Amino acid sequence: MRHVHRRDARARVAIATATAAIALAPSAARAQGDDTPPPPGRPATYANPIDIDYKYNFEQLNAGISYRSGADPVIVPHRGEYYLFETIAGGYWRSPDLAHWTWIAPSRWPFEDVVAPAALSVRDTIYLLQSAMDSRPILSSTDPASGRLEFYNRWLPRLPGMQRENTPPPGPPGSVPPGPWDPTIFHDPGTDRWFLYWGSSNVYPIYGIELDKSRRLAYLKDATPTPLVALDPAHHGWERFGRDHRDTTVTPFIEGAWMTKRGSRYYLQYAAPGTEYNVYATGTYVGDSALGPFTYAPYNPVAYKPGGFTAGAGHGNTFQDAYGNYWLTGTPWVAVNWNFERRIALFPAGFDADGEMYADTRFGDFPHYVATRRWKRPDELFTGWMLLSYHKPVTSRSARDSFPASNVTDEDPRTFWLAKTSRPTEWLTVDLGRECEVRAVQVNYTDYRSGLYASDSTVYTQFRLSHSLDGMEWSPLADLTQEPRRDRPNAYVELPEPVRTRYVRYEHVYVAEPYLAISDLRVFGHCAGPRPHAPGGVRAERDSTDARNATVTWNPVPGAVGYNVRWGIAPSKLYQTYQVWADAPTTLDIRALTVGQRYWFAVEAFGESGVSETSRTVGLR
Repeated sequence: MRHVHRRDARARVAIATATAAIALAPSAARAQGDDTPPPPGRPATYANPIDIDYKYNFEQLNAGISYRSGADPVIVPHRGEYYLFETIAGGYWRSPDLAHWTWIAPSRWPFEDVVAPAALSVRDTIYLLQSAMDSRPILSSTDPASGRLEFYNRWLPRLPGMQRENTPPPGPPGSVPPGPWDPTIFHDPGTDRWFLYWGSSNVYPIYGIELDKSRRLAYLKDATPTPLVALDPAHHGWERFGRDHRDTTVTPFIEGAWMTKRGSRYYLQYAAPGTEYNVYATGTYVGDSALGPFTYAPYNPVAYKPGGFTAGAGHGNTFQDAYGNYWLTGTPWVAVNWNFERRIALFPAGFDADGEMYADTRFGDFPHYVATRRWKRPDELFTGWMLLSYHKPVTSRSARDSFPASNVTDEDPRTFWLAKTSRPTEWLTVDLGRECEVRAVQVNYTDYRSGLYASDSTVYTQFRLSHSLDGMEWSPLADLTQEPRRDRPNAYVELPEPVRTRYVRYEHVYVAEPYLAISDLRVFGHCAGPRPHAPGGVRAERDSTDARNATVTWNPVPGAVGYNVRWGIAPSKLYQTYQVWADAPTTLDIRALTVGQRYWFAVEAFGESGVSETSRTVGLR
């Protein structure tokens, strides 16, 4: 049924999640985790993918696939804290600061685990609705920290013309796909009206309809679904399917609606072209009312991250933190065990003086600060801690054939080191090549033939980090055995103070899986030396046969680790970034442009000592 909606496996989650219903019974205790904020006056940092205990996916149980799930996030600010809901977690997470998260087991959960949820906070209540192929209840909570959830209503009734699951599309004129799948509920604070948006299809558009709060968010009487926005890949290059938008055989998907109101303008966001590629992105249409009409934003996509370690920024939500700063969540792509294996990312976002929406994905998987005040520019949150481990030499106690230790420094989540055992005797050592100042380390595990389908007290992660100046004498760097046990498949460890060292060692203690596999051990900090100089020779040329494409070239910069190719619809609006490593050619095809739109391009180089000035900006008609 993929031609109706992409998540055909998820639509049949009811049978496959029988194990989940048992494992996540209402009597489950709250998981223990370290949600302690940093000392006063010192902002916490984080790195994408965010460091939470991603739960094992049950939907592929009968297919024998086991991996951690993480996708379609919604972060909801509520009473000074933040609550994170996502696909197939058996619960949700709570945070005081967007950096430290604790999982909460709910008192009740829908009969199937939640997929691509709608969640929002209005006054004293959080509302939650799962994606569904038929009627499902809306849950609510006035005390989400306790895990207590109530039925706000028992179901949303079927809409007139709504097709049954497995009905071949398109249906008769006026028909609506089964659902609501990928829903979002929007409360308009200016009018106190409520709306539902939904859609996940390469046939149907995104729909909207008004809800009736007086009838506990039933559909407004006599309201009919309104088709709102659809893809136009013939004119919008970024909406094309495939890796780097190169698949011409599959019709792209529109999904993941989200509504943000700013002032009097309504920003209807959507994800495209498909979660299983590096170019999964978020775009927006803008209108003057909650049900449109809407106009395509010429600066699309608003969140786009096709390069780097965590590639993909589509299907999330936009929210404001306690200081009024905007953030946008997204779904990066992992695809080791199957193509829909993903994680969660968090990006600073905002609106410029012209009301144009953007997310800052530049260095989007390097450490960033969480906000402790209202920022003037989102790039203020970039710590400036550079990647020190890219393609650095690695040694290990053991390695299985075809899975060498060198994979942990290649910045590719789809390659990994596989140890011969998972015993505490295993270790990895990264040689930074010279003495540098280390500020943080991220350890990213891979689920290799894990066979796990539920999270319990045996599923946790423990390791130690040590360091050395000479490779002989070692000192402690961090010790996860000293924190409460929890699963950290993308463990981000910020050091209390910078440490000058050359060698960083991972010392294994425990994982629940039968195999110890690590995709990347990423070391961040700063090495002495001048910053790279700005790239010269920057040129941009539009494809004469396809205006959706352009080629950018530049001269190599000595000492660069990589480059950020940046572009936008004005010289001061270079909101898009494609990260390229320095061992790749200094040319890049950009296939994400809008036909008829003028663009400007620039390139910056980065290395272990910092980031260059931006090159001259070149225009492209």
